[in-house]
Amino acid sequence: MTNALATTLKRYAPEEADEIAKGVFDLAPVPLWLEDYSGVKRLLDRCRAEGVTDLKRHLLEHPELVEEAAGSIRLLAVNAKTLELFEAESFDTLQENLSSVFSGDMFQTHAGELVQLFEGRNGFESLAINYTLSGRRLDVQVKARILPKGQEDWSRLLISTEDVTEREEAVRGLASSESFSRGLFEHSPVSLWVEDFSAVKTLIDDVRLRGVTDFRTFVDVHPEFVERCMSEIRVIDINQHTLDLFAAPDKATLLAHLSDVFRDDMTPHFKEQLIDLWEGKLFHSREVVNYALGGEMLHVHMQFSVFPGHERDWSLVQVALTDITARKKAEAYLEYLGKHDILTKLNNRSYFDDELNRLERRGPMPVTIIAADLNGLKDTNDTLGHAAGDALLRRAGEVLREAVQRPATAARIGGDEFVVILPAAGEAEGRSMMTAIEELVEVNNQFYGGGHLSLSMGLATVGDGERLEDTVKRADAQMYEAKRAYYLEPKHERRRNRTTPRV
Repeated sequence: MTNALATTLKRYAPEEADEIAKGVFDLAPVPLWLEDYSGVKRLLDRCRAEGVTDLKRHLLEHPELVEEAAGSIRLLAVNAKTLELFEAESFDTLQENLSSVFSGDMFQTHAGELVQLFEGRNGFESLAINYTLSGRRLDVQVKARILPKGQEDWSRLLISTEDVTEREEAVRGLASSESFSRGLFEHSPVSLWVEDFSAVKTLIDDVRLRGVTDFRTFVDVHPEFVERCMSEIRVIDINQHTLDLFAAPDKATLLAHLSDVFRDDMTPHFKEQLIDLWEGKLFHSREVVNYALGGEMLHVHMQFSVFPGHERDWSLVQVALTDITARKKAEAYLEYLGKHDILTKLNNRSYFDDELNRLERRGPMPVTIIAADLNGLKDTNDTLGHAAGDALLRRAGEVLREAVQRPATAARIGGDEFVVILPAAGEAEGRSMMTAIEELVEVNNQFYGGGHLSLSMGLATVGDGERLEDTVKRADAQMYEAKRAYYLEPKHERRRNRTTPRV
């Protein structure tokens, strides 16, 4: 859970907070788990303090540590998709039966996850085996991310478990034999393509014979070579699931419109695929973007493999595509939550810090900062209640979302604190932005009854050799001067339909 979301939930009655949390979890189209990994962090810190540098080897020598780490994990919440996938009636039922869900080869998978965390990653990925409460085996693609609120102690880890059982069963079936039955191919729950890459191999071999050794540079300089290779692929067969995935009525129609399926973002992915083949990687996988015949974007996990016995000419290869569009939408939703304030719909503190660091490194300069503070929020909360205070914050968000347009951005970085970042803008542009905000505040106050919206603002433009964090401090200082001036006015003056004094 993000800091902004946690702060927002505290301001609501329990039933309203539950509704927001339900939106985060139940609207996600994949199973989600919220877990406390603080015990795991303490264990890994202990290993580090003991001088462990190769955790993988250390866990092989001390397998009991994997069990200890697993036992220290505390389950905080799951969404409805999780209960559905694991056939559990409730959270309590699932929690009471976790030893049945995570059994068998799970500890070996968990060891790999621990290694990823030990190496400093902000989460982990793995392919694991779980079991439903009825004992049915599940192959799950696990992706975990430490949420901003839990960065220090890993007390908040968000985990998605995508069910890839059908895909893995199909892959296992194909890997067990050099040939596959027609029935398995045609009725596989995975999109399967059988293709002839022999012309591609000939083109790559010709480039090698011409003395090229740096193939990546070659394809960067000659993008037409990538296009030529794409055009030389011959599709031998596709299965029924492929027709369903790409919304094609029949094979002839789909094959006649391959340029509509593989377009736009596909070229850079295919370039990387050619580089893999140049380097001798005859089995590889990656996430790519394709398009259905109706134009809908499809995110798919692509697995490419040259059939055994065809390594010399690549005349028979298999491409398996798994639709991960739902997962990508869930990840985009979670990414949005991680960078936005739920109450005001503005960017949050995490986004502000990242954007400031990005501009510090890459520009464009100059950068102008506007610091803004909502006047009277504490008084409103104390006299009218937090609901009225939240209404003022939402109105401030409306004003800033309307006034601040890209490339400028606005963020809520604290309870009543806001900031506007204007890249490639000087003081004149900054003051023009302040004027636009003031005018919209006036309009907002005319439109809404109740609490009076007022912002104190300060402005600073980065100077030569100045750090942006110092620019922010200067903007803050001007904002506080404006705020002091605001509170020195007689009380009846502050209630007039006006905005911040110009600074």
